[in-house]
Amino acid sequence: MWSEKYRPQIISDMIGNEESRVAIMEWFAKWKKGTKPLLLVGPPGIGKTTMAYLVAKKFGYDMIGLNASDVRSKARINEILTPVLGNVSVLGIPMIFVDEVDGIHGRGDYGGVAALVDILKEPTVPIILAANDDTSEKMKSIKKTVKIISFKRIPPRLLRIHLENILKKENAKLSPGSLIKVIDKSRGDIRSMINLAQSLVTGFNPQTETSFESINIEDGINAFFKANSIEEARSVLYSIQIDPRQKINTFYSSIITSNLDNPTLAKYLEVISNADILYGKIMKTQNWRLLRYLNDVLIKLYENDDRIRYAQYNLSWPLLNRIRWDGAKIKLLSSIMAKKLHTSSSTFATFYFPFILFCIKNQTLELDETFDTVVEKELELIS
Repeated sequence: MWSEKYRPQIISDMIGNEESRVAIMEWFAKWKKGTKPLLLVGPPGIGKTTMAYLVAKKFGYDMIGLNASDVRSKARINEILTPVLGNVSVLGIPMIFVDEVDGIHGRGDYGGVAALVDILKEPTVPIILAANDDTSEKMKSIKKTVKIISFKRIPPRLLRIHLENILKKENAKLSPGSLIKVIDKSRGDIRSMINLAQSLVTGFNPQTETSFESINIEDGINAFFKANSIEEARSVLYSIQIDPRQKINTFYSSIITSNLDNPTLAKYLEVISNADILYGKIMKTQNWRLLRYLNDVLIKLYENDDRIRYAQYNLSWPLLNRIRWDGAKIKLLSSIMAKKLHTSSSTFATFYFPFILFCIKNQTLELDETFDTVVEKELELIS
């Protein structure tokens, strides 16, 4: 995706919100234990998350990224964050980033806000939160413990310069009318603007596109499997405007963690496999016109099935960190399996390998002797 290909690599690559970026840099430069965490507030797609990643990189922090679904319960916060806060020397120099913190509230909040506020009051590592909106009554307790930095929508003039630069690099063109339409429709959202421009250039422009309003991934997955018709499911699918790799992975993790019978699970996984093959071909050939077919593949997952709910298969950061980086055998295993699954070693280690370990521990996966010996030994090390 162009939005990933042209994602800023250093802070100076970013556009707009110069004063806000300077304020964040100054906060990091002066940070010490007990410094108030930051809350970045502004509409989606304008660089809040990117800024957090880049500033962590610049100052040498190991960023631990979370979102609202990771911190909705006190137990989940204790599982993920307490080891980080108490073992700084083991994990290097961590920094915590919680995205969409305004989404913690609601029916899924089981003490998560109160537990997060306790951490925010006495921070031992740099903490940055991001929210699209901080005006709700439920954000008051968080706002009392943080320093707020506001991000504004990117002005159309800067958006046009940025988009024209990308189009030039891609040797692509949009008519003046289409250019204005893309910029106007994005409403200052850089990611949305770039994705829409790529869709028009590559020929993907669904007829009902104007009815699609972007929704977050959790609401999208749940709404997809609750849809009352395939037309409604298709509308939801197009409204999940995220990186295609993330879209495939999220459907996968939500399906495998649901209580499904084997024939249904096999049917769903066949669709996921076809989507993965298509994406692999896109990445190998860089033929982004094929992206128009991804949602046509994923729509075959549709059934009104209340057994499936959004789930991001995840492990606590210390365990995930060890799986990613510890042991030559795990790295070798990741390299071998990544080639077989046509994915990167990092993706296998962080996404597929935890599920393989889960299956082995529950005796639901049979392996040949060579593979089994390697994995079982590593399982003993990280269990």
